[in-house]
Amino acid sequence: MALDQSTVSLTFPDGSVREFPAGTTPAEVAASLSKSLAKKAISAQVNGRHHDLQWPIEADAEIAINTMADDAPALELIRHDLAHIMARAVQELWPETKVTIGPVIERGWYYDFDRDEPFTPEDLGAIEAKMREIIAARDPVTTEVWDRDRAIRHYEEKGEPFKVELVEAIPEGEPVRMYWHGDWQDLCRGPHLSHTGQVPADAFKLMKVAGAYWRGDSNRPMLQRIYGVAFKTRQELKDYLHFLEEAEKRDHRRLGREMKLFHFQEEAPGMVFWHPDGWTIYREMQDYMRRRLDAAGYREINTPQVVDRKLWEASGHWDKYRENMYITEIDEEHAQEKRVNALKPMNCPCHVQVFNTGIKSYRDLPLRLAEFGSCHRYEAHGALHGLMRVRGFTQDDAHIFCTEDQIEAECAGFIDLLSKVYRDTGFPSFDIKLSTRPEVRVGSDAVWDKAEAALEKAILAVRNDYEVDPGEGAFYGPKLDFKLTDAIGREWQCGTFQADFNLPERLDASYIGADGEKHRPVMLHRAILGSFERFIGILIENYSGKLPMWLAPRQVVVATITSDADAYAEEAVAALRAAGLRAEADLRNEKINYKVREHSLGKVPVILAVGQREVDERTVTVRRLGEKATASAGLDEIVSRLAEEARPPDRA
Repeated sequence: MALDQSTVSLTFPDGSVREFPAGTTPAEVAASLSKSLAKKAISAQVNGRHHDLQWPIEADAEIAINTMADDAPALELIRHDLAHIMARAVQELWPETKVTIGPVIERGWYYDFDRDEPFTPEDLGAIEAKMREIIAARDPVTTEVWDRDRAIRHYEEKGEPFKVELVEAIPEGEPVRMYWHGDWQDLCRGPHLSHTGQVPADAFKLMKVAGAYWRGDSNRPMLQRIYGVAFKTRQELKDYLHFLEEAEKRDHRRLGREMKLFHFQEEAPGMVFWHPDGWTIYREMQDYMRRRLDAAGYREINTPQVVDRKLWEASGHWDKYRENMYITEIDEEHAQEKRVNALKPMNCPCHVQVFNTGIKSYRDLPLRLAEFGSCHRYEAHGALHGLMRVRGFTQDDAHIFCTEDQIEAECAGFIDLLSKVYRDTGFPSFDIKLSTRPEVRVGSDAVWDKAEAALEKAILAVRNDYEVDPGEGAFYGPKLDFKLTDAIGREWQCGTFQADFNLPERLDASYIGADGEKHRPVMLHRAILGSFERFIGILIENYSGKLPMWLAPRQVVVATITSDADAYAEEAVAALRAAGLRAEADLRNEKINYKVREHSLGKVPVILAVGQREVDERTVTVRRLGEKATASAGLDEIVSRLAEEARPPDRA
């Protein structure tokens, strides 16, 4: 503790404690430690809060000085300062522009502007150039705290109505903090760097302009939002831009069009129109999952898509989830009022109905009920994104009804099954997040203790590098989330495993225990793919459309070089199909290079070219996707070899 109120005790990361005058700034603290640290310092952590070097410290605290070597605070400051520098650049170029807000977001920032003329791509280049001038000027960054009335008068005099509104919205008692970057001023919570020259001038880029309503309200003015990205080094920026290029090449929406897999249209927003080749991928994935589930002891069921609101009220979904549900009203014959139904947004309440049919004994547990359940959820139109975010989808859903003592074994079994599926589909590793009890929850602490311990023990049986997310469990139980990393480093959350003590109670599920009494089962919600639609989108992007042989919708095309080989091509296709391969003949009167190019764009894994020589020798010329070299092989030999290559991984 400080000796008196005129001093403060600061505790450093190494545990040492030093006394400083009250009101000392982190910049002064850094200077007292060493000249080199004072030069390198960019901000501080004070009691875990990101603290500007200029802000005074008025009470005892733990402190750590940040430098550019500390990635998280450094990137936050770089991106935050760039938001201000960009706004300054815009107003220097177009002084009539009104400024609003400019927060830091993942990998960068945005700033919203009110300007009559739309920004153009050429404008973005001009703004970038002006930003680099400001950075090169190394203008000091300073800050003051003003009272509310002074700040409002300041922005009224400057003609900045959006800033006036922001100041008025700051709660009483909170500081109204003002920042200057050179002579340009903005309202901001901070922190910021000490001068504009600390921002790397070659590690940022302005990306795009988009429309955004002021404060997200469609009744308020439409503003122009400029997005930027920034990193600590030029190489990091270059790597990120390359990542974006690669992601664009792999975009499943573009590949879906090129490969003729699916489409969307306004008459059914968020609903997928599957084409033959796309539906082939879907069926292959579903058949594969069905075999995996059968082998793991699941029993497949099918439940209605349209269910009376009474069930959704009993389950709690009507109160908690109705805005995302599609509601239907039907005039039932002889009914006094319309019957209200809903398209199911999830399968769990219906699965409890199957469990509740007939008397269940403890000997029946665990009971694993699986369904490829067709669900519908209303998503805002702007949130829809190809196969990744849809309104109609099919889950690889299952619910396990078990005793509390069986949770650990069922969790371990699920992780083993999930590992096989992910490995087979090209994701040999994944991350696990354990989300524990939230503040608002149902069930006793003893039950939560048991469930969390069971999930943790099951994870440790497989691996020990998992992440705990405290307080982020569902209100009915803890959960595990499983994240995949694709070929270009993106993370996708697909699988989930959730322990539910609530729904069996609400829907009166029970079993007869060894003691002859009724007991509540635990309900384990679990999915591996999440939804077929989204997982297929992930697969398309991960493989850049070049799907593994067993999943490719068209596995082999036999293309003729001359029409004299048509009959032989048909014979080759018949042999391939007899061996279980998805094969077709291309007998068109086109040059072979044209055919190869077209089928390569369609991501066909193998093209077999046949001409008169191949007819005479009963061979084929083999060209594989992505390879320029060709090879000759006997027809019988290649049919046998390709049939083996196309075998699904669970049958290999």
